[in-house]
Amino acid sequence: MKMMTTLLLLAILTASVVSMRNTPAQTRPMLTKADIDRWMTELSNWGRWGKDDQLGAINLITPAKRKQAAALVKEGVSVSLARDTDSERAADNTSPYGHVMNLTPQFALDTISVSYHGYAHTHLDALCHIFYNGKMYNGFSQDEVTAKGAAKLGIQNLRDGIFTRGILMDIARLKGVSYLEPGTAIYPEDLEAWEKKAGIRVSSGDVVFIRTGRWARRSALGPWNVSTSAAGLHASCARWLKERGVAILGSDAASDVAPSGIDGVGLPIHQLVIVAMGVHIFDNCDLEALGEAAAARKRWAFLLTAAPIRVTGGTGSPLNPIATF
Repeated sequence: MKMMTTLLLLAILTASVVSMRNTPAQTRPMLTKADIDRWMTELSNWGRWGKDDQLGAINLITPAKRKQAAALVKEGVSVSLARDTDSERAADNTSPYGHVMNLTPQFALDTISVSYHGYAHTHLDALCHIFYNGKMYNGFSQDEVTAKGAAKLGIQNLRDGIFTRGILMDIARLKGVSYLEPGTAIYPEDLEAWEKKAGIRVSSGDVVFIRTGRWARRSALGPWNVSTSAAGLHASCARWLKERGVAILGSDAASDVAPSGIDGVGLPIHQLVIVAMGVHIFDNCDLEALGEAAAARKRWAFLLTAAPIRVTGGTGSPLNPIATF
């Protein structure tokens, strides 16, 4: 009788576990374009630093924040967060770097050309990169951007560089995998679960990098069309980023999950973060070496430095962000 009771309990337990594994995750309310339009107002930083402000959330990187970031350097070990330039056309690199050499008897000269926006090259998006209802961040008209460049919100506004605390949020590591599958959405509770696991809290003036493992997957399985299928942040993360005072957002793809799951809005994070909140975005960072360096040290915060090219009226810049422990 005792044996039968034990077997029955085991059977019930096993059935319960199988049921839990096969039960769909809690259904989330579907977002609509109307939700994103409402958040464009609710999450707006327009006018927060004055009607003429062109820095946006960079204003959150105060002198005190820079001093705090400098104090993080204990070893003097630096790690690049950029990809090598890629001149090979692929499914995720439709505009490869152009590199032409000119050799003379005395000098080696080269010309480099790149259309860096997209899903291949490490770059920083300026606040003039995206329009919404004819406006850019802080209410500037999209007419400020012409064939000659952007008269407002150009990347040259970051001429003094970026020097602040960087935080790596390794969501692939959180999930116990080498990489997230394309299309995997990251939610605010994932960000908070990472904070708990890492023992760190994102605060005002931080640069946050989201590792999905995109480049690890590419190394293992080859390139794919990241523009239509990529792991990334769900639109609901925008409010979390605003509340925490994130100064710059970065990832190993374009931050947004693709597809977005919202009819009529392809890149809601880009739209909300850049246009409404005035937060610049690092795209296509290579976070693999950083992930290993941070895990080895159990340190997920570091000094983050980056210096965009001073392109007058530029919509962004290719660059090499550096993490220093």
